[in-house]
Amino acid sequence: MFALLAILPTLAIFAYVRIYPIGDTLRLSLHKWDILSKNKPFIGLANFEELTGDPLFREALLNTTIIAFGVLLITIPLALVLAALIYHRTRSRFAGFYETAIFIPHVVSLVPAAMAWKWIFDARLGPLNALLTTFGFAPKAWLFDPVLSVVCIIVLCSWQALGYAVMIYLVGFKSLPISLYEAAKLDGASAPQSFWYLSIPLLKPITLYVSVVTLVSGFNVYAQAFVLASDAQGAPGRQVRVLVLDMLENSFRNYRVGYAASEAVVLLAIVLVLTLIQFRLLREKGVR
Repeated sequence: MFALLAILPTLAIFAYVRIYPIGDTLRLSLHKWDILSKNKPFIGLANFEELTGDPLFREALLNTTIIAFGVLLITIPLALVLAALIYHRTRSRFAGFYETAIFIPHVVSLVPAAMAWKWIFDARLGPLNALLTTFGFAPKAWLFDPVLSVVCIIVLCSWQALGYAVMIYLVGFKSLPISLYEAAKLDGASAPQSFWYLSIPLLKPITLYVSVVTLVSGFNVYAQAFVLASDAQGAPGRQVRVLVLDMLENSFRNYRVGYAASEAVVLLAIVLVLTLIQFRLLREKGVR
């Protein structure tokens, strides 16, 4: 009873800050509200019906899905390999430098980082195009092409997510029993074979956690598209439209809070379903 009373204030704050907004969003998705009026007429599933025919919502959903899965497919294997390389260099005097260098992008403020990458991808002054022309390739309009803009956002998000994933994998590597690797070495297994047949299966719980966190973060992408993929006049997100941006515009520019809430509910449902699928695919016996 004492323990329950001790954590009750924290649970109350969590419920107010996290649980209540989710419930209120579910309620608002069934109403029509312009954020200014006190009147919120109940319209049932009309907002969700309208979503199915909204081309901007479909575009935002497609872009967000591509970005989320693109970041996932890049971050997980790259983080696993980098963590393995750093782990086997733990006795090196540069081990701390490697860990810090990889983790720094995760803690750097998002907007300055996005502005730096925007300069890198700049069509006229960016070093990336300068490098391409040095090797005889034609420069690309990275941030003015709808497809290349999505690629740029995936690169930025992967760069930011990589450090956290590597740190989590490093913790996993340090918890693996060394005796298994010694036995595999005595049986003639090479380092790549030990990595493939021992490390990857044993790190399944870590992979599950990292993949869920990475995918959820990818579906919540907003500032990267807002800063990186602006058009020539500076209008945010015109080249790449994502779900969170679409929700904010419907809420505070078009004054359609109920419609934006229905988009948030769809996003929540997608993330929950994908998380359950990941648990089903990566879960092993004894791991919950």
